[in-house]
Amino acid sequence: MRGWLRSLVRSAPEPEAGVHVIAAPPVDVRRLPVLRRRGELVRRRRAGLPAHHGRHKRAKQDSGSPRRLGRTLLLLVLLVMAAAIAYAMLFLPKSGEDTSADRTGPAGEVSAAPSPGGEPEAEGSSPRPTEDPGESASTETQTTGPDVAEGYTLAKDPEGFRVAVAEGWQRTAKNGSGQVVYSGGDFELIVVPGRDSAQRYGSDPMAYQRDDERELQPYRDSSWATSTGLKTIEVGGRTMAEGQFTWTGGSGELYVRNLAALIDGRYHVVQVRGPESERDEVTRLYEQAAATYRFTG
Repeated sequence: MRGWLRSLVRSAPEPEAGVHVIAAPPVDVRRLPVLRRRGELVRRRRAGLPAHHGRHKRAKQDSGSPRRLGRTLLLLVLLVMAAAIAYAMLFLPKSGEDTSADRTGPAGEVSAAPSPGGEPEAEGSSPRPTEDPGESASTETQTTGPDVAEGYTLAKDPEGFRVAVAEGWQRTAKNGSGQVVYSGGDFELIVVPGRDSAQRYGSDPMAYQRDDERELQPYRDSSWATSTGLKTIEVGGRTMAEGQFTWTGGSGELYVRNLAALIDGRYHVVQVRGPESERDEVTRLYEQAAATYRFTG
């Protein structure tokens, strides 16, 4: 049955076109739409082929590009710098000119430059003397020696020496050990003006201080004692020994600063004692006494 129908369709005659059929005009392949894949236009530009789209838009963008704006700003900056240089050369004073020179008044008179105090000095007047900053400080009468600090007085002892002691301290007359004692509260200043001779104890102040000085005998006898800062000093032809000592006394632990000086063949001792807890005060008292001690004979 199917074979019969196929043979019937194949053998049937084609219909005639008739008068209502319009022939199509010939096709111009150049006017047909071009189908491009994505990215084809980009590849054409990379390959150096001319692009036909967006030319007018780029021309407008080039007219206001950042590069052209930068050139304009650079030109303006250069013009401003040139104007500033010209102004400085014409109006500002040159180096070396005296800007504080005398000024001419409206009537041609020369007025002097103002003094440091702000008022001009009258013509023909003598210059005012400058004040010495040290004059006002030296107007008060000095009752103590030049080496004595505030709060101390320079004592001229009848035993032939002078030394700085704290104000208000009491003096005890020379005792059987050849000591002159100044005391105040828990502190003592002991001075021995030439009691022992170098002929008997040798000419080494350090050995004398360590082995023979009577003022340090409690240090040598104490069951608990320390010594530090032992040193020998030579100043102006004089040889001295210095040291710091501690020992336990009847009123507790003592802190002692000691100086043994060999002057004209005899030993002079300057010693300050005080509580071990008051080391700083003992040091201040000792430094004043040691720095100002002079044997007057």
